[in-house]
Amino acid sequence: MPELAEVEYYRKQWDPALGKKIIRVCLHADKRVFRGSDTNAIEKELTGAIFRKSYAHGKQMLFEFSGGRWLGVHLGMTGELYTEQLPYAPDKHEHLVLETKKVAIVFKDPRLFGRIRFDAEKGFPDWWRALPPDVLSDDFSQDSLNNFLKRRSKSSIKAVLLMQERFPGIGNWMADEMLWRAGIHPATPAGSISSQKVTQLFNEIKAVCSDAMEVIGTDWSDPPDTWLFNHRWKDGGVCPKTNVPLMRDQIGGRTTCWSPARQRL
Repeated sequence: MPELAEVEYYRKQWDPALGKKIIRVCLHADKRVFRGSDTNAIEKELTGAIFRKSYAHGKQMLFEFSGGRWLGVHLGMTGELYTEQLPYAPDKHEHLVLETKKVAIVFKDPRLFGRIRFDAEKGFPDWWRALPPDVLSDDFSQDSLNNFLKRRSKSSIKAVLLMQERFPGIGNWMADEMLWRAGIHPATPAGSISSQKVTQLFNEIKAVCSDAMEVIGTDWSDPPDTWLFNHRWKDGGVCPKTNVPLMRDQIGGRTTCWSPARQRL
């Protein structure tokens, strides 16, 4: 599933349509990606609207159109956003296509785990304003991290980092990268981490998110080999810091990679 940086990359894929009027809306109204939304309203309200701005928050995206019209997008496991040149005929997996005079912007989701939400209101939709603080914002503080770890004290730190109500946008690979950089074993109970290590983890959460946004979120570049990212799925992969073989196992319900030489339980 796309994580914070991948979502930022996809958000920008619709930029070629910014400032342009939507002249045609094509959608597959019967698909579950539109669950909870009025597809007739989407088609009616977005036709003739101007695409004003886009936002990303964790794994969510929000696209603003003139007249207080909002389109929320969650990519799920297989969702993608991209543009196509006109004329364009959507295929069976391209469930939403918004055409301008110059370009078509497309949402595709073969496995239908994603979601499209439509709102018509003056300000940001309620669901968007209810999202937790972005991990790169000043509202995500070390105190808030400390308090959350205490409330989830018996859960593994890997499982805790995947909780979207506190760490929006952090997924499997990013959590592994943070714990590897901080030298914390992913199975460590969240409440047993020393204050010094919590400080280090807080700094690495910020650093990994920032690095990922710069490298992946910009143009989907490959991370450098100094990251765990490039070694975590290789059979026989070794830790780029210690040159010791990496380990993989199920922790927190997800396949997890760590370096036994620097992440001891």
